[in-house]
Amino acid sequence: YKDTHPLLWDVSVAGHIGSGETPKASAVREVQEEIGLGIAKVDLEKIGYFKSVHQHGANLIDCEYHHTFLCALKTPLESLKKQESEVEELKLISFAQFQEDVIERKNAKMYVPHNPFYYQSIWEELQKRI
Repeated sequence: YKDTHPLLWDVSVAGHIGSGETPKASAVREVQEEIGLGIAKVDLEKIGYFKSVHQHGANLIDCEYHHTFLCALKTPLESLKKQESEVEELKLISFAQFQEDVIERKNAKMYVPHNPFYYQSIWEELQKRI
């Protein structure tokens, strides 16, 4: 059960870079841990680097830099194995649904409240590839 933003949709996988790890190595490790998918660094395409600050309460402020990558899912969703302590559910959404929910903000309360620029940047990178 997540301490911050429980039961809200977020990007597929997220985590913290370990000591001595590169962002890509961390991403490969987190993908394996959180959804049971083995990928290689070469599968990752970096699309951005974002600063994020969330104040969750008087004693908890997250100040992070997000190294953001895209990776094609070449495996059926049903074959993924979610990490029970981190992931409640796995789901694919269409580009149209993402646009409506997050970019047009019709269902934004269902998602982790990242800066709108973050979601807009991801949307623009996805648009370049479809």
